[in-house]
Amino acid sequence: MIFVSSGDLEAIVHNLESEYDREEILDKKDEVGRKVLAVAAMLGRSAIVRELVRHGAQVNEQTVRGYSSLHFAACWGHVDTVRTLLELGASTETWTFRRERPVDLARKYSKADCVDCLALAGAKQDLVSYIAFIKDMVSESAGQITTVEKNLCVELCAAKSDWIQSFKNPTVLHFTAQRKEIEDKLQSILNKLSAQSAANPSSG
Repeated sequence: MIFVSSGDLEAIVHNLESEYDREEILDKKDEVGRKVLAVAAMLGRSAIVRELVRHGAQVNEQTVRGYSSLHFAACWGHVDTVRTLLELGASTETWTFRRERPVDLARKYSKADCVDCLALAGAKQDLVSYIAFIKDMVSESAGQITTVEKNLCVELCAAKSDWIQSFKNPTVLHFTAQRKEIEDKLQSILNKLSAQSAANPSSG
């Protein structure tokens, strides 16, 4: 852990290049059970965080009490590290044993920049997950909806995916509005599938 504490990026990269040293570094825990990625996040060592994940550290791994690296970065107010972890695939929806997400800890400790960053990322992840849910629903709905209904779902999901990629400087409200538009336009189809599922519980 000493290289992480000192911020010695060159030294930790050198050790990560060795397969034996890499496994030892990534798996070692400190006195309270935190692995090296969690410690790097807690200290705001964004460059080290990136190298650790690149060499195999699990970005969403949690401690026995449910704390992820994103929790640690958020509660210590390291917004650059929060952004780095999110870029590397960290989930905003991991929960501690107290039922706290990273954004909840950021609010608890008044880390306003982290709150804003995590709220926006959470809204984006929620929209992406909902689009994936709709796509899965359509792929599993053979014979349950019409071709017109299926095409509506597919086209709407494609449009929203394009929006995510192309819309500049979205806010939480933008993401929320996009999800609501999907729900409103597909409500009758969702109700139809829900009713069919309730009538035929063994079909799933």
